[in-house]
Amino acid sequence: MTDRMLMTGNEAVALGAYHAGVVFASAYPGTPSTEILEEFARLEGVYAEWAPNEKVALEAAVGACLGGVRSLVAMKHVGLNVAADPWFTLPYIGVSGGILIVDADDPGMHSSQNEQDNRYYAKAAKVPMLEPSDSQEAYDLTREAYRLSELFDTPVMLRMTTRVCHSRSIVGPREPERVEPVPYVKDEVKRVMIPGHARLRHPVMVERLGLLEEESNEFPYQRAERLPGDAVVITSGIAYQYVREAFPGVSVLKLTMTNPLPRRLIREFCGGFKDIYVVEELEPYLEEAVAAMGFFPVGKEKVPRVGELNVDLVRSAFRELAGAEGARDEPPAEREDLPELPARPPILCAGCPHRGIMYTLARLKAIISGDIGCYTLSVLPPLSAHDCQVCMGASITMAHGLEKALELTGAAAGEDGAAKNRVVAVIGDSTFFHSGVTGLMEMAYNDGRFTVVILDNRTTAMTGFQHHPGTGFTLQERETGTVDIEMLARSLGIESVRVVDPYNLEECRRVLTEEMNRDAPSVVISRRPCVLRIRGEWGTPYTVSPEECTDCGVCLGLGCPALVEREGNVVILPDACTGCGICAQVCPAEAIVK
Repeated sequence: MTDRMLMTGNEAVALGAYHAGVVFASAYPGTPSTEILEEFARLEGVYAEWAPNEKVALEAAVGACLGGVRSLVAMKHVGLNVAADPWFTLPYIGVSGGILIVDADDPGMHSSQNEQDNRYYAKAAKVPMLEPSDSQEAYDLTREAYRLSELFDTPVMLRMTTRVCHSRSIVGPREPERVEPVPYVKDEVKRVMIPGHARLRHPVMVERLGLLEEESNEFPYQRAERLPGDAVVITSGIAYQYVREAFPGVSVLKLTMTNPLPRRLIREFCGGFKDIYVVEELEPYLEEAVAAMGFFPVGKEKVPRVGELNVDLVRSAFRELAGAEGARDEPPAEREDLPELPARPPILCAGCPHRGIMYTLARLKAIISGDIGCYTLSVLPPLSAHDCQVCMGASITMAHGLEKALELTGAAAGEDGAAKNRVVAVIGDSTFFHSGVTGLMEMAYNDGRFTVVILDNRTTAMTGFQHHPGTGFTLQERETGTVDIEMLARSLGIESVRVVDPYNLEECRRVLTEEMNRDAPSVVISRRPCVLRIRGEWGTPYTVSPEECTDCGVCLGLGCPALVEREGNVVILPDACTGCGICAQVCPAEAIVK
């Protein structure tokens, strides 16, 4: 194949897996990894699925691997936390068909609740790790991963980052491989990890790690770029691109297989330099390893340990390298004729069905335990609705502990002494299926007496409208069964399960008040499809009658981007208004009309 294509890193991974003969792929959508499965699912002759969560996705891919086919599982960095249980045991059992775990870290937290560095996951699990720096390497290393996986009987991690996932560069694909399935053979000692078998397998893993280090020393994608001068920069992944642009005249050791590290290669190449620098995003993973080998590298004392790097940050960190031949001392002057981009604060969309329910909960002074999803944006003013939020599926379990603590300390009653259940957990439909069901079980089993609000907008909205077990369709658009949230909740022993329309504020207020005062666990399902999924069904826009408007600003408390203040007057932007009518319901002067 000779056709060259402009591709994102995610697209390149999908194509690389396809050309490596992968036929099974599973994932839970999570930025920045989502598009890998979406792209792979469009290819001919493959099976691809959205799993309820990352643990399920990895376990399904492991099953396919043991069934003899090459498999792929993709997830964002926090998804590997969810999948950590099978992740750490998988290297013990090895593979039949090759298996690749694509981990997409998010330096800078563009769409994540933390900034963890998952390179340590590969080291802790004794799994080989590859790090591409552009789309071509994403394609090449994906294919290379399956060779390593089957050669060394191990899963392989491909560690991506947001900038590699979403940046586009040229990819020159190669001829696809023809891969025959591996016949299934029963091997219970290798595949059933009871303690006696695991004790036999662990030494095998340690021995394998030594063999993998020799492979790392000779790995063809490690790149030692020797140039005149006494300084060398050790780097990997996207940081290589920044180093090369900042210091084109400096020697670079670009590491691509970063677990196990090629210690012999590092010693042989770097031993001839006076000054050693390490440039990497987030933690000093490479720096600490190089220091442990007896070198004295300069790294995190000058390179930020938080956030994304860029060319200017790297250049300013090591100005002493700017004198190298070909290096540029200062960044190019900025063009003065470019206007500044307007600020785009994160905000719920106009007509978002989450707005009405979160507005109502805030007015009821609920203590809101939140979760991961679009609705988390209601923590920002003017709604200011959330009290706490940690990770996927934690809202219900945190609310359970919070409610128990308030009960134990006597602080559960409301201001009037009557309302016992001010604690409310909110969770989206996709997140509920991901890891909220067990939390609901915890609440029902352990006599939790609070309200869970499931925000059912019929999609996985925040990552781009992916299907889930409640939509009735699979990733590849096949019709399938639909999980009934009401029946599921009742099957767990929760007697009070009610459905409300979040566009009807009076109904929301009444039902939520009743459930928050119920001395028993309860579930309220707020059901409206995501407004961006039904653009053709938007209602008639509303407008503000200037004769009736008192400029009280109550409607602005909704935080709707279609409502703005201009020259002291509130107006509704007709092109932005979806006709949900929530603003008309809160207007005390009844000045908002269709």
